Order: sequence, then structure tokens, then C-alpha cells
Amino acid sequence: MTSYVIEADGGSRGNPGPAGYGAVVMDASDGQVLAEAAEAIGVTTNNVAEYRGLIAGLQAVLRLGGEGAPVAVRMDSKLVIEQMAGRWKIKNEGLRPLALEAGALVRQLRVTEWTWIPRERNKHADRLANEAMDAAAKGLTWKAGGTTQPELQEEPPAPTTPPAIAQQTDLLDIGAISEMAAPTASTAAAQQRTAKAPAKGTGWAPPTRVATSLLLLRHGETALSVERRFSGRGDAELTPNGLAQAAAAAERLSREPYRLDVIVSSPLKRARQTAEAVARRTGLDVEVDEDLRELDFGDWEGHTFTEAQRRWPAELSAWLADPEIAPPGGESFATVARRVQAAGERLVERYEGKTVLAVSHVTPIKTLLRLALLAPLESLYRMHLDVACLSLIEYYADGPAVVKSFNDTSHLRR
Repeated sequence: MTSYVIEADGGSRGNPGPAGYGAVVMDASDGQVLAEAAEAIGVTTNNVAEYRGLIAGLQAVLRLGGEGAPVAVRMDSKLVIEQMAGRWKIKNEGLRPLALEAGALVRQLRVTEWTWIPRERNKHADRLANEAMDAAAKGLTWKAGGTTQPELQEEPPAPTTPPAIAQQTDLLDIGAISEMAAPTASTAAAQQRTAKAPAKGTGWAPPTRVATSLLLLRHGETALSVERRFSGRGDAELTPNGLAQAAAAAERLSREPYRLDVIVSSPLKRARQTAEAVARRTGLDVEVDEDLRELDFGDWEGHTFTEAQRRWPAELSAWLADPEIAPPGGESFATVARRVQAAGERLVERYEGKTVLAVSHVTPIKTLLRLALLAPLESLYRMHLDVACLSLIEYYADGPAVVKSFNDTSHLRR
């Protein structure tokens, strides 16, 4: 009986971002390539893509050798290898269905080893995954042998009645930015039900026109923001002007077309006061997410930029030059990015297809915008956000996140 080797990989350009997997099946005796598989799978995480690569490899072996075929599995994903070998628990519930699917295939085969290999030894599968992602970015589908072809579009039958049109749910596509007009998430869901024949996608994921809308509201003015002082983990309150700004944002967000479904806030008082102003106008509760808090400025908290420059000149220069550098006793932009990214992923997954208001601070909001744009950490230095400003990101299951609005303060000019 032939013995097989699977080498599989997956990747995400953004994590989450446009993702794909690759898998190659070889004859264990001579290394001859017997099958290749690759696919772009839409916007998701590295771990999901890696599991999808494993599943594709197992399916290929089952087709080649049938039930009971012996196979060695080799991947550069320590997480997938250790979880499938039963040595690590699955803590991410989003991966559990994929692990169960892979496990069902494993029970039909005879897996002889689960082996982690360095990335440089997994180049074949890595290349296949990248070929699939590159093809999808061009509107093409990956084809065995490393070639691509345009995805064929089936000619739909001529309708006897005009088809229902699924309107896109972007919040900023209709009307002036200051008077946003768009269907709500509930309307979008109804559109999805009434659409007769949705168009095929480009190989990224099942097509959808329903966005998860993440509105980002910076808190109102505080005494520290007026004096342009570092304001991180300190619990400054809103000034009377800041309370008025929060009320103006609340009045705007309580009108059509917003119809907020969820309000989530940083735990810091200035953000919660702003969120509570919106909650009073909309009748919603405020959820608190610790990961939406501001960057910890450590020893610089409460100081002006000039004061920090005089007392910590070398540290400030290093901080401005490298987002991996933290203020003395504080957090780096890179550290904040990891927790904020986790918060964003949770919100988009938990409230898919809904309109979510996240009330936070300069650094978390800039970070979510940066991640949506697939921009480097250094882009944080190139953005400016006013107090009580609104920004908007739309997330689609079959495509990348789209920044639809940035630093909008039109509600403060009335």
C-alpha cells in the first residue's frame, strides 16, 4: 500500500485579511507529487486558513488512497499540529468546527505522524497558498499546476418578473456625509432574503452584500485634551463642553439612518460618559470592552509633549521613531495593536450584519482604521482625530474591510 505525506499551509494578509491555503500530497517513498490543492477563502485568520489547508490535504489523500491509507502530516503551524495530535486544547471556539471536520477525515485514514516543520521546509504548500491569494486579488481562480483562469459566470435564465435588487448597506453611500442615509442591518437582512439570484463571488467567500458596520466615536473633550496633555489610563472626566459634544453625537446617532444595534465602550470614564449619552438617546445598554482602553502613557501621563521632551528627550525620540518602543512604564503602539485587533475581531464576529458603535480613544480608533486599510504601524503617526469625531468601517464576509468615513465632526458644527 502506498504511504502518503501531506504538507499544508495557510496564510492571511492582515490576520484577519484576504486568506488562502495550499496543500500538497506526495508519495512517501520517493517524494513524487501526487496532488495539489489551493484556494482563496476570503477574509479570515491565519489559523483558519491553516486548518483549511490540512482539510484539503486529508481530502486529497482519501481520494487517492481510500479509507485506511497511511499518511504523515507535516505543517509549519505548531497550533494545528499540536491540537490535532491531542497535545493542546482548542481554546478558540471558532476553530473547533474545523478541527472536528479534520478529525472526521483523520478517522477514515491512518495518520502515522503529526510533525511540525520549519517554514523553509514547507515552501511548496506556502507557494500554493500565495498563488491562490494572488489569483483571487486579480479576480481569478487558482488552477492545479499554478495557473489561473477567470471564474466562469453562469448565464442566468431570463426572469419573468423583475428580480429583487439587493441594495448595499454602506452607511455613507447615499446623501451627504453629515446626513447618512442607508438601510439598517435589519433591512439588509430582509434584502438578503428577497434577493433572487446573488452573483457569484471571485473565490474569496460566499458572496454577501450585508456589511457589519463599525462606527468609531472618540470621546468628548476633557481638561487634559484642552491642554494637549498625554491622557492614557488616567480617568479624566468630560468637561461641560465635552458633555455637549457627547450630546451632539448622541443626537446624530439617534436619528435615521443609523439605528444602532449595539454600543460598546472603553472602560475609561471619558469614553463611558460619551457612550452613556448615546445610550440615553437610543435606549440601548452600554457594553464595556477592556481592550478598547487608551494606550498607557506611563510616566508621561498628564504631561504636555514639551514637558516630556524636556524630561525624557531620548525616550520620546525613540517612541516617535519606532512603534515597538513604549513610553517609560507604559505600552507601545504595537502592544496596543494586538489587544485592539482582538477586540475588533470579537465585535465583527459577534455582531455580524449589525451596526455597532464603539466609543474609544485616539490610539484604538487609529489602530482599527489602520488594520482596515492594511497599513503599517507607522501610519498611526500620519492620522489626526478630533474629540467626538466619528469614523466608519464596513466589514464584508466576501471582501476586505472598507473605511467609509474618517474624523467626521459635522455634528459639532450645528
